[in-house]
Amino acid sequence: MSAPANPHRGEAQLGDISVRPSFAALVAAEAELGPLFALVDRAADGQLRLSEMAALFWHCRQTGPEDRAQFCEMVARAGLVAATPVLRNLLRQILAGQ
Repeated sequence: MSAPANPHRGEAQLGDISVRPSFAALVAAEAELGPLFALVDRAADGQLRLSEMAALFWHCRQTGPEDRAQFCEMVARAGLVAATPVLRNLLRQILAGQ
């Protein structure tokens, strides 16, 4: 298992998955999901889909499986209760530019 996520570096942990929103990761996520501001708006309105959250995590992953289907299964198994703080952390960093 890899080292735990370091929140001082902007990392968040979801089980064995560590995520961090680098510029390249956010550009890739935006190419797949559309404008990030719209993504944030959907999340704020409670309209963000599990597939969108998993895609954002996928693009921002630092650790986790290399197979996307396996990665998404891990996110689903972790559950929304565990994934929500990670999502909140990523969205906060997207808006704050950290």
